[in-house]
Amino acid sequence: MDQLMLARMQFGVTTVYHFLFVPLTIGLAFLLAIMETIYVRTGNNTYRKMVQFWGKLFLINFSVGVVTGIMQEFQFGMNWSNYSRFVGDVFGAPLAIEALLAFFMESTFLGVWMFGWDRVSKRIHLASIWLVSIGTILSAFWILAANSFMQEPVGYSMHNGHAEMSNFFAILGNTQLWLEFPHVIMGALVTGAFFVLGVSAYHLLKKKPRGFIQEIFSSGYDSCCGE
Repeated sequence: MDQLMLARMQFGVTTVYHFLFVPLTIGLAFLLAIMETIYVRTGNNTYRKMVQFWGKLFLINFSVGVVTGIMQEFQFGMNWSNYSRFVGDVFGAPLAIEALLAFFMESTFLGVWMFGWDRVSKRIHLASIWLVSIGTILSAFWILAANSFMQEPVGYSMHNGHAEMSNFFAILGNTQLWLEFPHVIMGALVTGAFFVLGVSAYHLLKKKPRGFIQEIFSSGYDSCCGE
């Protein structure tokens, strides 16, 4: 097996493994924001329990996603260094914006949300999880902007043997980007919803539901799943 095939296999495994966590992060962040909005608006403590339970799973998923994403960044520079040098002036821009804008936004407000329970007001705490959710969507947008350039190169010109960006707005308006972005976001929301349904169903079938799950399904739990 030659080096090219090994590099492809390594990068393919990293990409697939990383993307297991990306849609779940986007979907869970949005659902957490909705749950906490209901809690703040109604004062129903059941929704606070929901946010805290799913929030723990979200934090685990977010952490693993970050680690696998960092591995992917290293492989761009190590496995595909010639490619990175050739299109780095174009490809690197959306990746840099994703890291400096979207990811820092996510991580900063995730810290506020994670450590802010009963330390900041409910509205600030709620705003922080909404900003995390928005940050995950923005991350997806900029990553897909880079990916779309790989599929449909636009907004560049050749200088001294490598590609340089000539039209930033052409990259943002790439047809491929606007095909990929809605597909990925909708898929992420569905993934998050099915994850919540799956974990809830597991607890119900085990007849040992979490407190908030039992409260939500109490009306039908005893009849369909009770002794």
